[in-house]
Amino acid sequence: MGHVLDRWHTTRAGEKVRSPRYGKGKRWQARWEDPTTRRERTAAFERKPDAERHVVAMESAKARGVYIDPAAGRITVAQFAAQWQAAQPYGPSSATQRDVHLRRHILPTLGHQPLAAVTPSMVKAWLRGLTGSEASKRQQLKTLNQMLGAAVDDGVIPRNPAAARSVTKPKAVPQDVVPWTTEQADAVADALPERYRVLVTLAWGLGLRSGELFGLAVEDVDFLRHTVTVRRQVRLDNARQVLALPKFEHVRQVPLPTTVADELAAYLQRYPAREVTLPWASREAAQDGKPHTVRLVVTTREGGALNRNYVSAKVWRPALAAAGLATTRGNGMHALRHTYASVLLDGGLSIRAVAEYLGHTDPAFTLRVYSHLMPTAEGSARSAVDAALASRKRLPDQRLTGTSGPVRSRSS
Repeated sequence: MGHVLDRWHTTRAGEKVRSPRYGKGKRWQARWEDPTTRRERTAAFERKPDAERHVVAMESAKARGVYIDPAAGRITVAQFAAQWQAAQPYGPSSATQRDVHLRRHILPTLGHQPLAAVTPSMVKAWLRGLTGSEASKRQQLKTLNQMLGAAVDDGVIPRNPAAARSVTKPKAVPQDVVPWTTEQADAVADALPERYRVLVTLAWGLGLRSGELFGLAVEDVDFLRHTVTVRRQVRLDNARQVLALPKFEHVRQVPLPTTVADELAAYLQRYPAREVTLPWASREAAQDGKPHTVRLVVTTREGGALNRNYVSAKVWRPALAAAGLATTRGNGMHALRHTYASVLLDGGLSIRAVAEYLGHTDPAFTLRVYSHLMPTAEGSARSAVDAALASRKRLPDQRLTGTSGPVRSRSS
């Protein structure tokens, strides 16, 4: 059981006398047993009531099963961040994003603080000092929240100050995606070098992400069954090109429209697929980094895999400018993916089907992004009710009265 010790006095022959520590340091020492190690822990205080309250708090936490070693929280935010980053299972792209958030935005302000000293008020002050868009601030807070949540899970701190109710998340500014028109897509395709014009057709007709387009191989295309299997992407891991599973590691099949199939077949006649060998990026240590060879549909003039940064800067943006479109992120290759989604929704496909073809793991996300592109509910409701009522066989007067005779007023 915890207790408080007077370090300035001791008892000899039943009499209270001064100890060698008299007048040195803090007088009152709280003592309790760590429930995990069974070792005695101590903390010194100037006042006896403070020491007694500390003992009560430690014993109460032990009884409730929420005991946290006070010494654990002395590790700084920067020290814990290094441990946390090293333990994350995500890929290099996510690791790079987290590193930027920590190095540029979190650690300069909070890095020197002991974890246990970080309060919701500190988090709110840190948020107020951030610059940039509201979306960026939300992402930076998300990283801090995840890290401090891991500290709670590890038993380093009792509560997550970034998840406190008083910490208000920066408001997300919703921006509806704007699909391209046929004229815009054609203008960009015409402005691209001939070798890369097929990218517009593939992005628009299959809804693939840019990395998935770059990783599309001829063996993924089934011209007989009119399907395309999306099973890999070309991505950059620390500026190195690698092959990897699609985003979320979600392999999927998408329909291959006849117009896309015809144009792709003609393209392959003019620009045959080329074998490309790149390391395979995998979470499995035995497979990670192993060479993997595929016959890619679209390659560079030299026969290599397309590099996202090069295509964006040297191929795509010049084509946007030539087509009279703004060279913004909203007009990246992803704009054609939005166009694909809008065509499917306009054609009456369900959100679940669109989510599957786009490779979204959560149809609710698809609904949030593309709900404004769906046909209006008002017109659909009218048509649905009209169709249902038209199928009824009774005459209008029978529907109102349930009789076969004419409708008569109550007064008659």
